[in-house]
Amino acid sequence: MMSSSPATSTAAPQGAAASPAAPPRPAASPAAPPIRSRIGTVGIESAPSWLSERLEPGVHPDATRAFERARETFIGGHRIDVGALAASLGVDRTSLFRWVGNRDALLSEVLWSLAVPTLVQAEHAYDDASGGERIAGILTHFVDDLITADYFRQFLRREPARALRLLTTKESPIQRRYVATAEWLVRRDLGTEPLGGAIDPAGLAYLLVRMSESFTYADLISGDQPSADRAGVAFRLLLRVDG
Repeated sequence: MMSSSPATSTAAPQGAAASPAAPPRPAASPAAPPIRSRIGTVGIESAPSWLSERLEPGVHPDATRAFERARETFIGGHRIDVGALAASLGVDRTSLFRWVGNRDALLSEVLWSLAVPTLVQAEHAYDDASGGERIAGILTHFVDDLITADYFRQFLRREPARALRLLTTKESPIQRRYVATAEWLVRRDLGTEPLGGAIDPAGLAYLLVRMSESFTYADLISGDQPSADRAGVAFRLLLRVDG
């Protein structure tokens, strides 16, 4: 998922637990202005988390400070190490945990914060399109950004098992937010009975997301080469886009 502009999100620590492309090409700085496009907010509204709520402006400044430092570390291509992060903030690990929860919770919010501006950029790239063409274009653009974002691919190579768990399963809010975003696109561009009523918007959104994941993380899932081109063909076939 990734642009370097901001956004937020993850689940409440259950003693030490976390909660779930896509994952984009760096654009603005980590201190860019807030996302206002609906495509950038529908996901987190549908699947908020303990940490995402703490990261709302003015709610918990210490949590925000830790999140922003972690985000900068990730964009720099480095592993988010809880001990090193705590030390850089001048606190101990226990204090950091009270602020942001465990590492998976923090990492999930960092990942989604990078996916959001990437989705916004993808949407803007297809402002003049409509219907299935628009959805296919946005999702293909998004997949391409995920595949070509160096720091994101570094994360996938560095922690492949954790990456797949956080990005493609219920273990973090990420997949649920991506599905909610895809469903919003389907309802906006194809209505409440997409493809002639052959499938409901939620079901179509889920298929689109799983297809997106399959081509974005093909190297981790099956050993194949990730491909935005093949993803685009698959999106267009599923959405019955001619040409």
